[in-house]
Amino acid sequence: MASPAQLDFNLQPLLEELDQDELGQFKSMLRSFPLHKAFHQQELPHMEIEQANGKQLAEILIKNCHSYWIEMAAIHGFDKMNRVDLSERAKDELREAALKSLRERKPPSLGKKKSWSLKFAWWYFFFSKDKEDKFRITLKKKFWEIWKNNLNPGAAENFRVITQRYKMLIPFCNPKMLTGPFPDTVVLRGPAGVGKTTLAKELMRDWTQDNLAKTFKYIFYLSCKELNHIGPCTCAELITKDYPELQHAIPDVLAQSRKILIIIDGFDELRFPPGALISDICGDWKKQKPVPVLLSSLFMKKMFPNATLLITTRPWALRELRFLVERPLFVDIEGFLEVDRREYFLKHFQDEDQALRAFDLMRSNTALFSLGSAPMVCWVVCTCLKLQMDKGEDPTPTCQTTTSLFLRFICSQFMPAPDSCPGQCLQAPVKALCLLAAEGVWTQTSVFDGEDLERLGVKECELSPFLDKNILQKVKGCEGCYSFIHLSVQQFFAAIFYVLGSEEEKEDRESHREDIGNIQKLFSKEERLKNPSLPQVGYFLFGLSNEKRTRELETTFGCQLSIDVKQELLRWKVKSNENKPFSVMGMKEVFYCLYESQEEEFVKDAMAHFKEISLKLKSEMDVVHASFCLKHCQNLEKISLKIEKGIFLENDTSLESGSQVERSQKDQRILPFWMDLCSMFGSNKNPIFLEIDRSFLSDSSVRILCEQMASATHNLQKVVLNDILPASAYRDFCLAFSGQETLTHLTLQGSCQNDVLPLLCEVLRHPKCDLQYLRLESCSATTQQWGDLFLVLEINQSLTYLNFTADELLDEGVKLLCTTLRHPRCSLQRLSLENCHLTEASCKDLSSALIINQKLTHLCLAKNELGDGGVQLLCEGLSYPDCKLQALVLWNCGITDSGCNHLSKLLQQKSSLTHLDLGLNHIGITGLNILCEALKEPTCNLKHLRGSSVSVVELHTQQLPVCQWRRAVLCSLPIQMILVSFNQGVYCPQRQQQSCYLRPAAPRLNINESDAQMQKLLEEVKGSNPQLTIENDKLRFQKSPWSHFSC
Repeated sequence: MASPAQLDFNLQPLLEELDQDELGQFKSMLRSFPLHKAFHQQELPHMEIEQANGKQLAEILIKNCHSYWIEMAAIHGFDKMNRVDLSERAKDELREAALKSLRERKPPSLGKKKSWSLKFAWWYFFFSKDKEDKFRITLKKKFWEIWKNNLNPGAAENFRVITQRYKMLIPFCNPKMLTGPFPDTVVLRGPAGVGKTTLAKELMRDWTQDNLAKTFKYIFYLSCKELNHIGPCTCAELITKDYPELQHAIPDVLAQSRKILIIIDGFDELRFPPGALISDICGDWKKQKPVPVLLSSLFMKKMFPNATLLITTRPWALRELRFLVERPLFVDIEGFLEVDRREYFLKHFQDEDQALRAFDLMRSNTALFSLGSAPMVCWVVCTCLKLQMDKGEDPTPTCQTTTSLFLRFICSQFMPAPDSCPGQCLQAPVKALCLLAAEGVWTQTSVFDGEDLERLGVKECELSPFLDKNILQKVKGCEGCYSFIHLSVQQFFAAIFYVLGSEEEKEDRESHREDIGNIQKLFSKEERLKNPSLPQVGYFLFGLSNEKRTRELETTFGCQLSIDVKQELLRWKVKSNENKPFSVMGMKEVFYCLYESQEEEFVKDAMAHFKEISLKLKSEMDVVHASFCLKHCQNLEKISLKIEKGIFLENDTSLESGSQVERSQKDQRILPFWMDLCSMFGSNKNPIFLEIDRSFLSDSSVRILCEQMASATHNLQKVVLNDILPASAYRDFCLAFSGQETLTHLTLQGSCQNDVLPLLCEVLRHPKCDLQYLRLESCSATTQQWGDLFLVLEINQSLTYLNFTADELLDEGVKLLCTTLRHPRCSLQRLSLENCHLTEASCKDLSSALIINQKLTHLCLAKNELGDGGVQLLCEGLSYPDCKLQALVLWNCGITDSGCNHLSKLLQQKSSLTHLDLGLNHIGITGLNILCEALKEPTCNLKHLRGSSVSVVELHTQQLPVCQWRRAVLCSLPIQMILVSFNQGVYCPQRQQQSCYLRPAAPRLNINESDAQMQKLLEEVKGSNPQLTIENDKLRFQKSPWSHFSC
């Protein structure tokens, strides 16, 4: 048997550094490495190799193989396993052996000349080829250590799917992308724990394997957590802080700056004063500067201008980052997608049914499912639910809220043994942990070192119970540093900090008030803008206000907790807006907070002061939260709802055909909560106003709402339905309104009101109907249907206001309407026919009706092409002494100065008209003069005139001095208000003595726009006519003209 091989490096200590998994990989590499008779003394004993440890494996290889093959196979295996540190140690020893042999001018004893030539070639490759310079070798060793310390055992597999997916979105990592130029700044953004840092470090690992060697010769890694503790230094010192012996090589590195990648990990964790990142920018890499200045210089390309930057951050820090980087490429790291989460559950649970049930429970809670994009949260959920299922417990309540899930997870880790006392030994540790969590949340710190523990008075031994239970973890590669397994766990313990109830804990909170805010600050909008971790702490705090949960924590940790926090929560979150209504988003968050508590009495107390609520339901969980709160709201008077598409799917025809069963099943899950929401009409007698606006409902959801409204003894008075789907909803609502004695105002708007008029007739015909206001907008109907409705108006005595805005009534419909207006029992007092496609022909019928009808006082004919002929016909009817019409709106009706002649004559005949709107008509200065003549007559009863635009050209053409016009119209006339807009002109009172005219000014200047000159003019006019009322009407072009005369 041949003598054992003599290796030129010590194999045994290298193999002994491999853990069990790595040793298995190394053995697998050996089996796949090519064999050659020249390099083997005999066949490899595979059975012995399989069972050998590191030391034994080294002995087997040395005994059975040639040294050259062992050296080559070992280095190849270490490289493939990413153990660059071991590979480089072996190579260093080989180089030293080669140098020694060359100096002695004799080769080692190999026994064969051929073997010696191969050995020499092998040494020459490592010694003289200069494959990598010292700098690159050192970097690779460092990066391998970073990668090894990056993940807990088994975590690499969870993140692999994330890193592989998103790596392909980075241009320099994807060979299939088109060749550049690419952005030289890439920003990886995403929430906590989704794999941003892991992806950045995997890029470093790829570089150690030469996968990115063609793109980058050098890579530098900067952790923002570590940079917070570094004082002023040079840029060279900053990027080589972990290997200062290489600072002398920086000039050579700079010469190849286009081949440099700088990774800045965790931008959101930088802790510098405001403005520190945008001051004193520097371009000298040898000049000592504070770290914020050096980072800003890197971001702004003043330092290493040709280098590529890769930055990781959470989304909330982007606002500041955008000011520093130029044209970055943003890559959204979303973590686990739904399919990834499902796959994770299937792997974690041995039973597929259990896995899918647990997954569905998590998915049913939107907030919890969103957190599940982080693999560690999926682990928390799986660990918690599997433990419950194995015990035969129902896990459904656990996933009801995010608080209940994290509470169950934490308590299950410290479940006391039967017949044992509560965990008194855990009192000090849990208080220490809560203090650490709260201070970390407020200072936005996730890694705690020895200085942090000492400052807070926390002993390392107190953290041991939570290290053992995988709630807290040691940060690998950072001696004496700790972090929570996920930000959400830290936020949960921060919330517990606020409910620790003994006097000692209260004093502890007081002593740390500079760093840890009180509950008022926790819910402050200003603080939340600065610190996005605070809202989740607030949600958890509401969840911990539940007395049952408080007792469970007390039992688990043996510490006293306080429920006094409830009143503070109500004070600062719910009742802080008592004098003004919540915004839609504000109300949504209030409901979410109250739902987290799952305590009905607490919710009743919180909802007691709400009288008006506006809700926008965008998801199933929005419905769940709203239903839980609204069914306990006893004083609600006004509610506005908007239901977005995707909640109710039964009638959603945009989905694929054949999925009707699936859609119905999904609706069945949400309908019970919708029923709870609608039950407020039965449990609460106070609602008087309901608005449903631009909403996507379903047949079933509409039926439930209508049943609740029809059966309940509510006091609903006003209902507004605008743009609702399905179209059949309008019919169902009309059926529900039939016989409702309290309903006085009804608005139906939208283009989907099919066949609604026949049902409205039934509503109006009902003997208990007390409807006074009816608005039908954008309604399509046949002439016969309109006629049937108008006949009912001859019977109904309650309806006094009728609005047909944007209905296709046409001249034929108006003819039928006028027949009703002439009926002695018609009770209408206000009528709007705005934009009903009317012409001059309708005015004859309306004129004859006005002669006979003595109840109609307000008529709106805006946006109809009536013309001057139509105005003449209307004036004939208005001129009769029996006509009682007081307000007439002819806004945008195609009227010219000719129409003003007819109106002027009418106004001089002591007409009943007191309000006249001629806005957006081209009456010109001539028409205005004609109206002014009428207004000067003592017989004119007009109190409110809205005029039209008058151009500068017209005023100059007529040569009417403005001062004369002002005296005639604004000062001398017995009217309370005149609203006239001027287009491209302004009166200048300083030039009144020079027979001043209007001069060009702003493109559109309304008399109500209060610049200094105009305000002075209005004050002068007001002084000369004390009876004049000046109204600000800036929005008149956006509001309906009828709105000024509506009730």
